[in-house]
Amino acid sequence: MGRPKVHPANRLRANTACTTCRASKKRCSGSFPCTNCIRKGCGRTCIPFKSIPDASPQSRPSPATQTAIEDIPAWSSSSVNLHSPAASHTHDGADRQIERVIETGSRSPEATHRTLPRMLRNLQGERVYVGKAASLSFLQLLRDTVTQHIGPSQFSHNFNSEDMLETESRHDPLNFSEERCDNDEKRRFIRTFHTVTSGFLFLECHPESLILDDPDPKTDREKTRAAVRDLVIAIGAQSCSNEPETVRTERFFFARGQQRTFANFLEDPSMDLVRVFLLMSFYMFGACRRNAAFMYLGVAARSAVALGLHTDSYGSLSRDEQRERSQLWMSLCVIDLLASSILGRPAATASLLWENKREIPLMAATPAEAVLLASFQLSLILEEIISCLYSEKAASTERADSLLAKLNRWSDQLPNSIRKSSENEETIAAQECIIGNMHVACSYHFAVILVTRPFLISTLSVRLARLHRTLSGAAIDMLEEDPAHSRLAAACIDSAVYMLQTCMEVHQSGLLLRNMGILKAFVFAAALVLGFSMFSHRDIDSEVDGAFAGALSILRMLSQQSAQAAHYLEILTLLEAAITQQRRRLAAQARQRRSQYVSRIFSLNDDPGSARMQSEGEGRAATTPLQQGGSFYPWTPQHDGPATMTPPVIDGALLDWEGMELPLWDSFPFTEPGSSVL
Repeated sequence: MGRPKVHPANRLRANTACTTCRASKKRCSGSFPCTNCIRKGCGRTCIPFKSIPDASPQSRPSPATQTAIEDIPAWSSSSVNLHSPAASHTHDGADRQIERVIETGSRSPEATHRTLPRMLRNLQGERVYVGKAASLSFLQLLRDTVTQHIGPSQFSHNFNSEDMLETESRHDPLNFSEERCDNDEKRRFIRTFHTVTSGFLFLECHPESLILDDPDPKTDREKTRAAVRDLVIAIGAQSCSNEPETVRTERFFFARGQQRTFANFLEDPSMDLVRVFLLMSFYMFGACRRNAAFMYLGVAARSAVALGLHTDSYGSLSRDEQRERSQLWMSLCVIDLLASSILGRPAATASLLWENKREIPLMAATPAEAVLLASFQLSLILEEIISCLYSEKAASTERADSLLAKLNRWSDQLPNSIRKSSENEETIAAQECIIGNMHVACSYHFAVILVTRPFLISTLSVRLARLHRTLSGAAIDMLEEDPAHSRLAAACIDSAVYMLQTCMEVHQSGLLLRNMGILKAFVFAAALVLGFSMFSHRDIDSEVDGAFAGALSILRMLSQQSAQAAHYLEILTLLEAAITQQRRRLAAQARQRRSQYVSRIFSLNDDPGSARMQSEGEGRAATTPLQQGGSFYPWTPQHDGPATMTPPVIDGALLDWEGMELPLWDSFPFTEPGSSVL
């Protein structure tokens, strides 16, 4: 009886098969030499079926150069003996691939996008789209790269690989009444709301006016206004400490605000209706419901268009009315464009940004307005980055230089109030100002990362290839980096370091709030960039390592109230373990290459030949093993210090990931371009 047919979408196929597997019609692992050829002892003749076209010496190299670098095989497991026949075949195949890269040239005027769009599953099992500009797409590329060089690991085999992490909405009855939250508590939550949204939203929500609103609204207009108050209080409570009474307050006011919003079936657009959906979207980002937040932004955008907020046809409106409309439109654009760039999706306001050509009435009368205006101007550049740089198959250096020049001009025009904090303000006002300035700075660094990340990927791919050639003793003269790509890659790493250093300064000052939905996405994106850099370098950069450790510290604090921050922390902790393994492997290979006349005789470890890397990276604070935790965060540190991964125990035996040789793995479905991890 034959096996049942497999749906085409579920078939595990390599992107490119070798000539031998294609001729024998056998499944190929997609690495070169592949596992089948290694087992047969013909690794030297294992080459991809799709050959790379020859290039003339005078011609500029094509994107095939980058493809060739992608296909460099996995000279991976540190347990493989470099002098064994299997290792010999592996390195011979690697050398053949690198020689093909050299023949076609290693420089390109453009950086081919190697991050691909992905389809993940939401809570209902439906496929949802994540674009190639998203950090989750970059994470998949990083997982593939790590797997190619050190083999399968916990970092590349995430247990919820096809799911887009979201939390279930809680609709169970809540025994709570508004009387349990007095006016002082409401004022505190409203002030916290202004702090956590500083730099993103400016909705003129004065605490006293909100508290004095009619508690029992009757008309649809009054209900929508009351929903604004409820949602402001809910967001403030969401950002405070995770105490039981605060959680009940948050859930009560959000549920009531949501119910009041949908009471009139969205029949009549209004300014308050735009505010309500904008606030619900911001709340959903903090509640780990990004798809719901994205949909609420769409409703807010269409309501704003119906009200004409996107045009300059103000007619006889007073200046105060113009100011109010401008504040709301800019707040909507900032959140919409940031959310869309984080998820790699088209923004609802993208096609409407340039229709508004009037002089903006908001001329930064207050520091809060100055921060909002700076964020709005930056969001215009961010939209151009996504539409121009990521809509093409490759990113050109000329376009990247142009976008970075715009970002520099924007930075030069920032007022001094955004570049430094005021020392004369009271504590609450100072915290709001600092958080707003931090949000603007992180948005700027995030924009720089988006511009330069394709060139970082291109440059570090070449460096990994050169690193292998150096360790194997082969010539590397012709495998050179593109100077323009290297310059942009350095800017990407510097921007990630600056972002995390800024966040750490605020975190160490005790000013970060307990739930910051957009900040955790910024921190995760910057940490992935630094993790890729750390994995690709044999030498240790203490500044980069320190910034990466700072990202773990920030996410560890946020993970106490955010399942998504906990999952980000888990991913980065596993990446840190993979980086440690890569550094030890490189150190062992370098020592094995130069120590031709001496070998280690005795060791308490199982493998006497394995050498530990003596570096300042291991001289940091003592680390603690991880213990198994919940469903969202299976490995949690026992203390607040840096965490390292320990191999899991299965059936009483320690599963050593470094001892898993690649020939035992028949296929790598997670390296397919269309595969979904996270």
